[in-house]
Amino acid sequence: MLETLGVVLPVFGLILLGGLARWRGVLGPHAVSELNRFVVWLALPAMLFSIMAKASLATLWQPGFVAAFGLGSLLLFCVTVAMRRGVLAEAGLDGLNAAYPNTGYMGFPLAAAALGPASLPLMTMATILTVCFVFAFGVICIEIGQQAGQSPWRLARRVGLALVRNPMLVAPALGAMASAAGISLPGSLDRFLALLGAAASPCALVALGAFLAQARGGRRTAWGAVAWLTGLKLVALPVLVWLLAAPLLQLPVLQVQAAVLAAALPTGTGPFMLAEYYRRDAGTTSATILASTVLSVLTVAAYLAWAR
Repeated sequence: MLETLGVVLPVFGLILLGGLARWRGVLGPHAVSELNRFVVWLALPAMLFSIMAKASLATLWQPGFVAAFGLGSLLLFCVTVAMRRGVLAEAGLDGLNAAYPNTGYMGFPLAAAALGPASLPLMTMATILTVCFVFAFGVICIEIGQQAGQSPWRLARRVGLALVRNPMLVAPALGAMASAAGISLPGSLDRFLALLGAAASPCALVALGAFLAQARGGRRTAWGAVAWLTGLKLVALPVLVWLLAAPLLQLPVLQVQAAVLAAALPTGTGPFMLAEYYRRDAGTTSATILASTVLSVLTVAAYLAWAR
């Protein structure tokens, strides 16, 4: 419980800081969109490029882990989208709310404390699967939803152009190409990307807090949807990943524990960044991130106690 609380408290601190700054007027009415644009166009692409460019074949070659965590996440994403009635763009955001764990910010310290250093390469793989592949499916759903009502050829053309121009998809693709070509980043470039990429999560959390603090224009949060998505994220996803990892694939114990721990983490800030970037309603997404983060103190601690 204390280990989990120690990792979650800084997340709450950054959200609270953003809320207080917006409430006191330190951050202006356009702060959320401007912070989010910085994250989407600069910080997050730098982080994604760096992750993929420095990912070694030994790190990536974890077929059982990839099958359990990756397929579990994508399966829950697809089920959530299929169950969500309405606009495909909103369904894509809900799919991410249910299947996008906060591996980058919370996964590494928790894995190091609970499972040991040997679990960190597995958490790296979980982060790559989450922020690159699961994230890409969400972007595709939103892009298709935004272009609905057009002919199939024009729809495919517009969505394809939008995807190849999206920095959150282009950056990891370029990083993967650099890794495959054996290109090592120069020291100065590596430090530059590390400094820029390190700002992604803190800025996104501050923007989330500012969004929660500003006027909502009379709109009400759909707490029923928030409860449903939080339950999918904190319970359904780790159970699904465990079923794939342990009974079905019979992975080694460390891989099972790392996969389920990554799946049990609360919803990350990626869905919120997409909601703001595409000008969708971020109320449900922001509430899901906050609720799942609060409740994860109990659920993650319970899982770690059971795993030990």
